[in-house]
Amino acid sequence: MRLGESGTPSLVLCPEPVGWPLWAGIVDDIDARIIAVLIKDARASYALIGHEVGLSAPAVKRRVDRLRAAGAITGFSARVDPAAMGWTTEAYVELFCGGRTSPEEIAAAVRRYPEVVDACTITGEADALVHIRAADVRHFEDVMERIRAEPFVVRTRSVIVLSRLVDRADALAPMR
Repeated sequence: MRLGESGTPSLVLCPEPVGWPLWAGIVDDIDARIIAVLIKDARASYALIGHEVGLSAPAVKRRVDRLRAAGAITGFSARVDPAAMGWTTEAYVELFCGGRTSPEEIAAAVRRYPEVVDACTITGEADALVHIRAADVRHFEDVMERIRAEPFVVRTRSVIVLSRLVDRADALAPMR
C-alpha cells in the first residue's frame, strides 16, 4: 500500500520493546516533522507532506520508505470510535498471578480474548494491567470470568471507565 493512494487515517509508531530499536539515531528533524504530519493524517499525500516540511514529494516518499524499512514507522491504521462498533464498556483490570508466571505466559493467554485491547506488565502489587472493551457490563463480566479461569490468575482488580477525559491519538508525535 502506498501512502496517499489508499492509506488509512492513522499511523502506528511502536519501537521494539527490548533493547535498542533498529531506527534509533536515524530519525532527524525532517523525519520527525514528516512523522508528525503522518500522525495527524496518515492519508496525507507526499506532496502535501513535502509542502509542510520543505521537501519534494519523491524526497518525502524516500524518507517514509526508509523509516518503514528501519521499523520507525510500523504501519498505518484507521482510528475508529469503539462505541460505533458496539464496544460501549471500557475497563482496566489488574492481574495478580501465582508462582513464577512469565510475561510471555500472560501475553499468550490474554491475546486469545478479542476484547483485550492492550496489556502490559506493571510495577506495584499486580503483575499485569489489561485494557478491555466490551459491549456492555454483562459482556465485561463474561470476559472477566474467562480471564479469572486462567490457571495462573490468583485474583483480579478492575475499574470501569465512566468517561474518557483525554484521548491523545497523536501522543507519539516526536518531541523535537
